[in-house]
Amino acid sequence: MSFDSIPVLDLSLAQDAKTKPIFLQSLRSALLEVGFLYIKNTGISDELVEEVITQGKAFFSIPNAKKMEVQMKNAPSFLGYNVLGNEVTAFKTDWREQIDLSTPHPLPKSTDPIYYNLLAPNQWPDPNLLPSFRPTFESYISQMSTLSTSFTSLIAEALALPSTAFDRFFDKDQQHKLKIVKYPDLSTLPADQQCQQGVGPHKDSMLTSYLLQASHHRGLQAQNLKGEWIDCAPRPGTLVVAIGQGLEALTHGVCASTTHRVLSPAAGQGARFSIPFFQGVSYDATFESVDVPQEILDIKDEVLRKQGERRVDDVEFTFRKGEWKHLGEATLTNRVRSHPDVGERWYPEILRRVREEQARERDEKAKAAVDGGKVTGSMSGLTGTRKEIAV
Repeated sequence: MSFDSIPVLDLSLAQDAKTKPIFLQSLRSALLEVGFLYIKNTGISDELVEEVITQGKAFFSIPNAKKMEVQMKNAPSFLGYNVLGNEVTAFKTDWREQIDLSTPHPLPKSTDPIYYNLLAPNQWPDPNLLPSFRPTFESYISQMSTLSTSFTSLIAEALALPSTAFDRFFDKDQQHKLKIVKYPDLSTLPADQQCQQGVGPHKDSMLTSYLLQASHHRGLQAQNLKGEWIDCAPRPGTLVVAIGQGLEALTHGVCASTTHRVLSPAAGQGARFSIPFFQGVSYDATFESVDVPQEILDIKDEVLRKQGERRVDDVEFTFRKGEWKHLGEATLTNRVRSHPDVGERWYPEILRRVREEQARERDEKAKAAVDGGKVTGSMSGLTGTRKEIAV
């Protein structure tokens, strides 16, 4: 058994006591069998969504010099603008440009752990050029924060857990993040760099992410249990929910974190735009898990049995216990991995360790290729790619 389409769930069903059990059953199936789903009737107004799309696209039309005023490597927070081709996934360039935002936080104190550098004020573009940009995205991030918290409670209920089961993993002023992403079509890329990788195969970190596909383009694909790539085409009025590796780890592997990628638009199709929101988890959280009821574990075992207890996966599970004491340490390392220019300026020692690990990974892959082997994922794998996707 392996999914060949992405399920669509109507969130309004969860608001009615009569239909909520039906919704929770559908959500449980999506969590255990797919790890990717659409949600509709989210409660976010159409007017706000349209303004988010308008303002997001407008950012990429301001002068390059103004975009560079808020470039990511200005600060150690990994918030800000990234130029085209400046991020790497699975050792290959991601052909996109983007700006990263988050819920607002003051600068950390000098005595705070180094991973508190991730908590910081946003770098906002010039309000004289984009006067509505900041208020629009502050409103959207606030509403998405509420939505993601509510949805996580529904996930808990779908797993026969108390609705508050995941609450202890969140800070009172929890940071959530958002990206605004532009994927140029292949005709605009350098002639010697025409690669279809908008963003390479990877899994999201943290718990859940919510993607607003802001243009008509296809390109987002999820990998099913057979290793096949399934299109996740834009659907008006929906958000795409991806389950992160954090949730998979916290639920003993019950919730599937699905590998996904984005293909660049074909030549002549114009740029693809997307606006993913990432639900955060406390950076002080330790690598623990919730007590999933045995009945749910049994259902997951049956899913695995039907699929032959094998999961073909281009990315291995990387939520590694024992390597870091707190989630923030793991998150910071993964940011450096994805953004080496920021690492070079602010975290040279972490970048050195990351490059040593990447060299070992390349050697292992080269050896596997020589031996005729194929890397497959598992819930206890040791290497791979985990990041906040800009899908």
